[in-house]
Amino acid sequence: MNVKLIGITGGSGSGKSTVVRKIYEAYHDTVCIEQDNYYKSASFVNNSNITAYNFDHPDAFDMDLMMENLRDLKAGHAIEMPQYDFVHHERRKETTHVEPKKIVIVDGLMVLYDKRIRDLLDLKLYVDTPADIRFVRRLMRDIKERGRTVESVVEQYINVVRPGHMTFIEPCKEYADLIIPEGGYNQNALDVLINHVQMLAGKL
Repeated sequence: MNVKLIGITGGSGSGKSTVVRKIYEAYHDTVCIEQDNYYKSASFVNNSNITAYNFDHPDAFDMDLMMENLRDLKAGHAIEMPQYDFVHHERRKETTHVEPKKIVIVDGLMVLYDKRIRDLLDLKLYVDTPADIRFVRRLMRDIKERGRTVESVVEQYINVVRPGHMTFIEPCKEYADLIIPEGGYNQNALDVLINHVQMLAGKL
């Protein structure tokens, strides 16, 4: 199988998942590898000490395992993808079996940061969304899905999320083949992207 890897990055709450969904809707022979699943365990973290571990730093991820998994998928081999518990901040015992598809989407904050991963990608995307919109989306998600308090989300955003974005994520724009303003709401950019994905997959 001729596997193509598409990397999608951008700040937390930028709309990366919406872009992933749009690609899948246009081309179903697709599987997504979420970088969030490769976080290292930090079970000592809770609402009261949320900045005790920096989840917005490259070292927060098990990049070696992620690299190994992506190499295997690109070579046409199935992997066991880790799963992460975002309430207790630890890697789960169970994994998810992932078979390679023609298109493998790699979605995450630091997808373009690590040169080893950049060099594997056939297409590199950056989702560019204003900071205020990203913050509101993150606030709503963390409260609804991850048991967070407003205070802890705000503290984490100010102390680590925003600095991490400016230091590690925003500079990765220079590596992107395509920058998508406003993520899944930019239909013109999505049309260009979907056309390129179909060409990569040999559909056109």
